[in-house]
Amino acid sequence: MRPNFRALPQLACWWVLGTLSLGAQAALFEDDDARRAILDLRQRVDQSTKSLIEENTQLRRALLDLQSQIETLRSDVSQSRGAQERLARDLSEVQQRQKDVSAGVEDRLRKFEPIKVSVDGQEFLAEPAEKREYDAALETFRKGDFVAAQVALTQFLLRYGRGGYAATALFWLGNAHYANKAYKESMANFQQMLNAAPGHPRAPEAMLAISNVQLELKDAKAARKTLDDLTKMYPASEAAVTARERITRWR
Repeated sequence: MRPNFRALPQLACWWVLGTLSLGAQAALFEDDDARRAILDLRQRVDQSTKSLIEENTQLRRALLDLQSQIETLRSDVSQSRGAQERLARDLSEVQQRQKDVSAGVEDRLRKFEPIKVSVDGQEFLAEPAEKREYDAALETFRKGDFVAAQVALTQFLLRYGRGGYAATALFWLGNAHYANKAYKESMANFQQMLNAAPGHPRAPEAMLAISNVQLELKDAKAARKTLDDLTKMYPASEAAVTARERITRWR
């Protein structure tokens, strides 16, 4: 059998077409894989994008919450500072009021606290009111208002008869009675002073005053004896010098 050379071109054509067909199919398969890969990549990108968007949204929410918390904390701190400042002001005001009250109390207490005074060379403690009353009574005596001085000194001794002023107050009361010609009362005051405080600096003057009272009462003998006693008891006093002069005149 002889080969059919006429059919070769046709066979070659079919072979080429078949080869091209297979190549086209292979290309189609490759395009589908690429599309699927692209679609898969897009899907993964979309998912990643969604995840990023969600994470970004959550992060923004967290930042907003954090900012809100920070603002709340700032507000709390501001309120706390304000409260602390008010507390500091209140504390300062309370401390100042306490100082004022303490100063007022101390001032009041000082009005009642005993103070050191010196009268007729003697020092002792006396109440402020006691000193004021004595000074006022003595000032009245020095002004020559002997009636008022007698009243003031009598009231003073009723209040403070056991204080340091007592002997001196009796001395001036005796003089006030003498000036008012109340001789017996005058002598009684001088004698009371001598009995209570024989070592008082004005004791010699009190004895000299008693002799004067006795002369006013017309008792010269008693007056002379008082002068003698004065020179013996207080020989170095000025009153003793006066007593000696009077005794000399009587001889």
